[in-house]
Amino acid sequence: MCTSVQPVEWTSDLKNQNFDGIVLVTQSHDTLPLELESLKAPLQDYSSVDSGLGEEVVVLKVPGLPGNRLLFASTGPVNRDYDDVRRFSDAAVNGIKRALKAGMQRPLLVCPPHKDYKNSTLVAALGALHALYMPLEVREGNVKSSNYKVCVLGLWAAQEAEGMQLVKLADALESGRVACRDIGGSDPERMAAPRVADYVRELFKDSPVQVEVVSDLKVLETQYPCLAAVNRCANSVPRHQARVIKLHYCGDGPIQKTLMLVGKGITYDTGGADIKAGGFMAGMHRDKCGAAAVAGFFQILAKLKPQHLKVIGSMAMVRNSVGADCYVADELVVSRAGRRVRVGNTDAEGRMVMVDLLCEMKEKAVRETSPELYTIATLTGHAIRAMGPNYSIIMDNGPAHRSANAAQWQKAGEVLGDVFEVSSIRREDYEFHKGKSEYEDILQCNNLPSSATPRGHQTPAAFLIMTSGLDKHGVDSDTPLPYSHIDIAGSSGPFPGVPTGAPILAMATNYILPDGF
Repeated sequence: MCTSVQPVEWTSDLKNQNFDGIVLVTQSHDTLPLELESLKAPLQDYSSVDSGLGEEVVVLKVPGLPGNRLLFASTGPVNRDYDDVRRFSDAAVNGIKRALKAGMQRPLLVCPPHKDYKNSTLVAALGALHALYMPLEVREGNVKSSNYKVCVLGLWAAQEAEGMQLVKLADALESGRVACRDIGGSDPERMAAPRVADYVRELFKDSPVQVEVVSDLKVLETQYPCLAAVNRCANSVPRHQARVIKLHYCGDGPIQKTLMLVGKGITYDTGGADIKAGGFMAGMHRDKCGAAAVAGFFQILAKLKPQHLKVIGSMAMVRNSVGADCYVADELVVSRAGRRVRVGNTDAEGRMVMVDLLCEMKEKAVRETSPELYTIATLTGHAIRAMGPNYSIIMDNGPAHRSANAAQWQKAGEVLGDVFEVSSIRREDYEFHKGKSEYEDILQCNNLPSSATPRGHQTPAAFLIMTSGLDKHGVDSDTPLPYSHIDIAGSSGPFPGVPTGAPILAMATNYILPDGF
């Protein structure tokens, strides 16, 4: 079973009896526009007996409204230095959760546009849809009577064109996030590498996205030796054997930009020989959210079919197992680019499974139109320590920095609340990974956790550049190639909990959605 997006429909009629309650998301009843004037009086009456209105979600009985119910989920203030559009998605999540407790099965989400956040209505809709996601294992296990938490989610819009566009975008973006959550959030057996490949094939059947799956061990060993080293132990268990899943989308018209994406898809990370001891292994099925994001982005491409854009993706689906045949620290592995890599820590497997695929992208990029290369990964605990949870981190190589790529991504992330912080790759990061003896060209990692390593989320980007041969395509090259590394360890979502789908909303905003949409 593939993506199962909550049914959504729009209406401009606040009294539409197809719904059984209104969920109002806004800052205050005092700021409601004229079209929503009928919702103001009940809230004013309530505020006369409860000065705490707006501090928590409340449900009012209002005869004449759908289901005679009005649920108010305030965003709180949205005009302070530190406020952003996430106030609307947060309020919608809280509102929908309360609506479910109230027994609503056909809630109508009403979020009027805000003068400072022109996409606040869409952001609220996406927040509601996040709250309504039903995990894949629950859907497939027929645990519930339906694959949906509600029969339909209504979205209010004042005009038909606005309503139709709102439904189209919400459905397309959520379909990508559902695919991302399904792959990233499902357990290590349900989304072992061969079953991820099956899911992706089914997902893109009869779509503009082409799928190729590489499973032959000899091909993996010759083409992607660093990935094969990590796969060596898991390969002895057929259901855990690695897959490289290649995706391709080519929009209509002359191609103006080519995106080349590599996603880390560690289906389970034991740490390998450098095992995750002391209770740190739980939750490591989420180490595949980078590859899941690549698949999710392609699902949005399949839905919206943008023109003039070509996208090539690789999902590195590998299990980092521990056992007699696992790779170990001190091994020397020669990368696809011919660099001799000394393994320093088997728990730094993410960079290993991506680096040869990045090298392959580099080889192709020199023949593509306006290429941009990316790695996307839940790569380091240091990313969470440095920036906290909820934030993706992007860092550019020289050519990408000259075009202010990271800043553009950060700006795009603000639009729908898929937010970014920007880091820099410095000379110390390259020095850190230089070989320490004549045996090796590159040191893969030290033997400390990234969170205990200075510049622990930046240095892996330098490793990826050096080991893939991208260092030959910097600003001093005749063929500079822009490359950015994205660490989503903090933004991918809580465990226990539901993956967020980061960073595909920012990606869609940056490359697919029309300006302003």
